[in-house]
Amino acid sequence: MTLQQEIVGNAMQMAVVNLGLGQTVYCEAGKFLFKTTNVTMETRLSGPSGGGGQQGGGGGMGGMLRQAVGTAMQAGQRALAGESLAFQYFTSTGGEGTVGFAGVLPGEMRALELDGTRAWFAEKDAFVAAESTVQFGIAFQGGRTGRSGGEGFVLEKFTGQGTVIIAGAGNFIDLNPADFGGRVEVDTGCVVAFEEGIQYGIQRIGGLNRQGMMNAVFGGEGLSLATLEGNGRVILQSLTIESLANALRKAQGGDKQGPTGGLFSTNEG
Repeated sequence: MTLQQEIVGNAMQMAVVNLGLGQTVYCEAGKFLFKTTNVTMETRLSGPSGGGGQQGGGGGMGGMLRQAVGTAMQAGQRALAGESLAFQYFTSTGGEGTVGFAGVLPGEMRALELDGTRAWFAEKDAFVAAESTVQFGIAFQGGRTGRSGGEGFVLEKFTGQGTVIIAGAGNFIDLNPADFGGRVEVDTGCVVAFEEGIQYGIQRIGGLNRQGMMNAVFGGEGLSLATLEGNGRVILQSLTIESLANALRKAQGGDKQGPTGGLFSTNEG
């Protein structure tokens, strides 16, 4: 059954989901807004792929132990990634029901349709809600890319079939690197999500010369940019969490960005 949803609002959007009888949607803890009384709510430590108390690992104590270990591993992986430990599940039990969800920053939301052939990857905290047929996982970018990229070390990964709803900051722009010569370079904090098949990497801004140092020190980007290559859908956001945090500090008289940005920034976040 296709998830019936509508994204409403402007500066800070929310998703209103209509559930059919017996249909289930889940969200990260903290993203729930409201529900009708005929929708039940259950909090679990496991995602759909872990069963959440519905799928067993076989009968007896062995099956229960395998299920418990699997749930603990899922929760531990999410904790290591800085994600919420728990998911909230909503199921309509008496006819059609309605549930509302929202992100945590002013910005847009987007519903992605997975057909089972391509996974989607998203930045941390982008996940809002999904059908129970969509599996939520954590992907770790390897070594050098993760350490250099900051934002890109830990990614959310969505597989399976169904609808997943994500959120970001500011406004979204959709593009395909194939339309721009096969490669685009962006601020590391502007990447919201991309399809499987897109190669994500980190590159140094310029060389170790005068212009390269000018870019790093005065350009506000630090030493690295994110690179996205291939043929597939990419979603970028116009506002980064770091720039929003710096704007709030400045408004409170505690500007940590410094007069030039870049390497002179004293932001501790």
